[in-house]
This record gives sequence, structure tokens and C-alpha cells, in this order.
Amino acid sequence: MAKKEIKTDLWVAAQLDECKIRFDAQGSNVKEINEALKTASKRGTGNAGYPEYTAVIGDFVLVIEDKAEMDKQIKLTDSGIIDMDMKATTDYAVNGAYFYAKHIAQNTPFKKVFAVGVSGDAKHHVITPLWVDDREGYKQLPDIESFISFSEQNINEYYTRYVLEEATDVEKTTEQILKDAVELHEYLRTYGTLKDQDKPLVVAGILLALDEIEFGGFTISSLTGDQLAGNRDGDKLMNAIRTRLTRSNVGPDAKKDKLLAEFAILQTSFRLNEVNETLGKTPLKFYTEFLYEHVFRNIKYMKTSEDFIGRFYGEFMSYSGGDGQTLGIILTPRHICDLMCELVDIQPDDTVLDPTCGTAGFLISSMHRMLTLADTDAQKKNIKKKQLHGYELQSNMFAVAAANMILRKDGNSNLECCDFLRKNPAQVQLKSATVGLMNPPYSQGTKADPEQYEISFIEHLLDSLTVGARAAVIVPQSSMTGKSKAEQVFKASIMKKHTLEGVITCNTDTFYGVGTNPVIAVFTAHEPHDTEKVCKFIDFREDGYKVRAHVGLVEGDSAKDKKQHLLDVWFNRAETPSKFCVESTVKPEDEWLHSFYYFNDEIPTDADFEKAIGDYLTFEFSMIMQNREYLFKGGADDAES
Repeated sequence: MAKKEIKTDLWVAAQLDECKIRFDAQGSNVKEINEALKTASKRGTGNAGYPEYTAVIGDFVLVIEDKAEMDKQIKLTDSGIIDMDMKATTDYAVNGAYFYAKHIAQNTPFKKVFAVGVSGDAKHHVITPLWVDDREGYKQLPDIESFISFSEQNINEYYTRYVLEEATDVEKTTEQILKDAVELHEYLRTYGTLKDQDKPLVVAGILLALDEIEFGGFTISSLTGDQLAGNRDGDKLMNAIRTRLTRSNVGPDAKKDKLLAEFAILQTSFRLNEVNETLGKTPLKFYTEFLYEHVFRNIKYMKTSEDFIGRFYGEFMSYSGGDGQTLGIILTPRHICDLMCELVDIQPDDTVLDPTCGTAGFLISSMHRMLTLADTDAQKKNIKKKQLHGYELQSNMFAVAAANMILRKDGNSNLECCDFLRKNPAQVQLKSATVGLMNPPYSQGTKADPEQYEISFIEHLLDSLTVGARAAVIVPQSSMTGKSKAEQVFKASIMKKHTLEGVITCNTDTFYGVGTNPVIAVFTAHEPHDTEKVCKFIDFREDGYKVRAHVGLVEGDSAKDKKQHLLDVWFNRAETPSKFCVESTVKPEDEWLHSFYYFNDEIPTDADFEKAIGDYLTFEFSMIMQNREYLFKGGADDAES
């Protein structure tokens, strides 16, 4: 029994180490806690008693008791509360942890105490946390899988969410993502001399390998800098990626081979695989450790619609002196992806198609919303496996998107590396997509190649959806004016087959640094546009997002409020003046923009009336004076003759 208990002790210690939680065994190095434990005997003798482990993390104390047998996890009284009988506190993990935690809360200045009972071993175990106060109260929290919630970075959020039961923003802040991206970009440049297009692939490949850790297929410590062919750090990462793709059931083989070929830089780059003197390890190991700490855990342990790899990709491009425009790539900010999902009101039974998916930002936002609304585990599984579809033309972007989706356990069964415009819409329709979301390549169309106009992509998307499907696209506002003949033809063709619901003019800084003024256009597919149909044209340039120096576009205090107002107007829950929203019928030759249909419907004030009269009288007086001057010069005589 004692031997089994020691195994459990060692496993718990290893878990705490893994989460970088500094702990003390059988006592505490913190004077006040150690003094309190000197009188903490469970037998009530007033002698010393010590839990397995204690840790002080910021303002919090963590007290851990463990047992080898899982049936010794917790003992409750007949009335369902934790039994504080002496035998229960000595024999059961949770009861013992609660006993010590309460003693610490009552006898030290530390009042924020978590008690954690652990039973079992590395393979089969139960971890039950309690929140303990200095009275007789406690709050049993949901069982957890690891101690990551108690790490220095996460414990405040855990406390806010589970103890205070307040909603927290679990996403990394934009500032933190930027900071991490700047740092990693610098490291990739300095130690790897990588081309821009290889940077996101290295990031995505390492994240896939890291995902094998939980299956035992990869360890960071295995990256030793061995220079033997087949055993280098890049080889080990590639083996883990290959295993991860197989585990995700990525098929057919041709698709898997295409992905592996993109990640081959990990093996082929000599620079990445040789030990760097400054680092004391290979750049690959250095990047792997950085990504594990800064990115991987945030994807694994946070439910968020943030496209982390996509954001990193965007930052890499901007720090490399470009923004992806040369490749036709403009990443859609997360708040816009989320807004577009709400405008088409995505539901858990929808099937979503993004035909130019880039790094899969729209698919991730859709997945996040659908999973939040889903009721059952079976429904959630179906969403990930069958209801998210994407196409991407560029193989490096396809690899990043595939990695992004696999990391979110989607199985990656529905991403294809192909040219959407070459696809037969009737064939794509078989996917039964009820929602289309798209940010097509910008500024690629010409008179010589009109198919590349954004409006052409829109028509192709609408043709590829099911009858009655909703679509939202974000495009430059020039594509709604249709200046060229070809664009006019596309607009007329769209209205013959599909319905325009409305167009929202966005913040001009939405794609900060790119110089594009975007709009979101919303359509209903395969329902011809009725000439009497009234569309909404909204001016949403003031969306509450502001550009902050060195950071970029950030959410202002009013952003949530403004977004709610937009949705209320869009779904007819609120009325608004025409300066925000104009409702109008449309023709193909119109400019589908708020500025085209806008009229001032505000009732003029007395001051406005007086100014208008004053302006008119000034004009009249000016005309009379000019006419008089003309007569004085003899103009009348000339006129008579």
C-alpha cells in the first residue's frame, strides 16, 4: 500500500512540475503556513500534521492530499456533505485536503485556499478541487484533468470563473498575441533564416507534433540535437506530425502526402537542425519550447474562436515587411469572423463552406459558435466531422489551415487543396452547405481575367450553396460599385438567381495597414431577387474598434454595445435613423453601398431653417446686384438691338 501511495505522490509531483507550480512536500517553506501546520494533527491532538504538498501561487494557497486507491477519493455524510470525522480525514484524499486547507485558512493570513484531493495513478485518476473559506464553508468544483488551472498564468481566471462564477474573457489579449508573435518572428529570423512562407509552416508543424504529447507519441525532451540522419530533431518532429495526421484519420493518402511535403522544411533545413551555440540547443527545440508555452496551451485549454495560427501568420507577414497582399491573402480579424457568423445566424445544424479558407479563420469562428449552441456530445462530434468545409488554393496555406483544424479535433476530413473557381458548383452543392462565408482574394481581377473579380467569387459561392442558404462575404467596397462592364454583368447575374439582403460598410481600419475599405455583403442563395425586395444598407464605420500605436486594431469600450445595436437593426429588433441604416430596393446598376442610398431624414431645427433662408436671400441679393451691373453697362440696349 505504502509503495502504491509513493507512486501516486511521485506522479502528482511530476504534474505540478509540468505546470511549473513550485510546491513544498510535508510542510511549507512559508513561515505562517508551517507554523499553522504544527498544530494541524487530524487526530485532534494539537500536534503537527502535514499534507502531501502545499504551494503558494500569488494570493492563493494550494493544499494537496493523495491516495493510491480511487475508492479513497471522497467520503460524504448521509446528508451529502464532506465527512469531517477523524477516520474520514485520515483515509480519504478530499476530506484530508479539506481538513488542512480549512486549518490554514483559519490560522494564517492566507484566505484564498484551494484543497485538492487526488486518487489513483498516472493512467486512472480523479482530481477534485474545493474552494475553502475560513469559516465552515466550502465549494466543490468540477473535477479536473490536470493542475494547469492552478498555474500562475491561469489561477486568477480559474478563481474568477469557478469560485466567483463571473464570465471571463478566456482569449489571449491582442496585445499578448502581438508580443508573442513579434518575439517568435524575431527568433525564426535570427536562428532559422527562414523565408516568410516557411515561418507559419514551421509553427503549424511544431504545434501538430506537440499535439502528440498527450498520446505519448512525442516529448520535447526527445529533441537532443542528434546529427545522425533519421534521428535529427526535424526527423522526430516529422514522425510526430505523420502520426498525428494518421491519428486524425487524414485521408486519402495523397492529401496526407501533400501536407507532409509542406512540413518537410523541418527536415531539409540544416540550420534548423544544428545545435546553435547561443541557444545551447537546436532552433527547432527552442521554437518547440516557445510554442508549447505561449501558443499550444492556449489552443488546448481555451475555448476560443481566435485563429491563433492565423494571427501568427498575419503578424509574421507584417513583421516581414509585407502583409500577404502579394499572395492575395488578407486575414480576416476574429471579431469580423464572429460578426459574420452572427449576421447569418449560424445554428448547430448548419453546414458551413468557406471556399477561400486561408488559415481557416471563418471555419474556426463557425465551429466555436456551433459548439456553444449545441446540446449533445453527438451533435458536437457531428459538427466537427461533417459540417465544416473549406477549399484553399495555396498548398502552404492549406497546410496551416489543416493544422489549425486538426488541433481543434475536427478530423480534417473536409479541407481540400484546390482552385474553387475550377469546381463545378453543382458538385460543390452536394456538400449541402447551408451557410457560406468568404474573404476572397482581393484586387486580382482584370478585364483580361474577369473571373478573378471579387464579385465573380461571390457568384460562384452562391451558385455552390443549397437553396435558401445564407452567405456573408467581406470584400472591398469597390466590388459593390461594379465599375467595369464585367462586374456589372456579374451583379445582374447574381440578382437573377440570388437575393441581396444588405451591405454593411465597415471600419476603414478593419484591415489595418492594408489600405482596403471593406464591406460585408449578405445574400440568400437560389432565391431570385424580387424587384420589391427592401435591402438594408448600414454605415458601421464607427464599430468601436480603434487603432493603437504598436498594437494595431483593438476593441474599444463601446465595441460590444455598437455590435449589439447593429445586430438589433439587422434583425429588425430596433429602429434607427438613415445615417446608420437605409432601407431601399436595389437595381444591378446601383452602387450597393450606404453612401449611394443615403438621404438625410432628420427633421430640421429652427436654426437649420433660418440658415437656409439666410443662404437663399444672400443668393437672391447677389443675383440682383449682378443683373443691375449688367444693365448699367448698357447690356439692355444691346439686348434690344
